[in-house]
Amino acid sequence: MQIENRLSPEQCAGMDDIRAEIDLLDRAVISLIGKRYQYVLAAAKFKTSAISVRAPERFKAMLEQRRQWAAQDGLNPDAIERMFSDLVNHFIEEEMQRWKSTHA
Repeated sequence: MQIENRLSPEQCAGMDDIRAEIDLLDRAVISLIGKRYQYVLAAAKFKTSAISVRAPERFKAMLEQRRQWAAQDGLNPDAIERMFSDLVNHFIEEEMQRWKSTHA
């Protein structure tokens, strides 16, 4: 996915420009997280058990893939892992609530 900023980092003339461009990026990130959440909720209907909702092996593999992507992009893999771990654990709880409500 390509996000179009108005200015490149090098073109920014001051902190107002920097903040405006970061805000554009953050808005896009939040929008993408919202889209990710919709897929998480949709996944609940395909899960057959609470274990399949939690999917610990998939969770572990997902975190490792995010660590690799972070390293490829010059980011700290530990920080990215923590961020995704927190986000996905929250989404798992949301998915579990959805799953329980449809499988009660």
